[in-house]
Amino acid sequence: MGEIQYAKNHKLSLDNRKKATIYGITDVESFDTDVVVLVTEAGVLTIKGDNLHVIRLDVDKGELEMAGTIDSMVYSDVHDVKKTAAGILGRMFK
Repeated sequence: MGEIQYAKNHKLSLDNRKKATIYGITDVESFDTDVVVLVTEAGVLTIKGDNLHVIRLDVDKGELEMAGTIDSMVYSDVHDVKKTAAGILGRMFK
């Protein structure tokens, strides 16, 4: 298998676990007050927390600014997420 290479224009800034600014977003998969799933130039980013809300979103520039209590931020490869989602859905609808 080939190595996955990512563009270098992804940046994340986290201030006191209360405010995050993220650059290099290509898509927003889902967003609610507890979980945010973003597709970025560096893979899929899942952010978990409490009372999460968008301060600013610029889709054209790929920028997101959000606030709330941020408990975790986890990256995964796009391919891994698609395989996992297909596996879960496949098991649910058998």
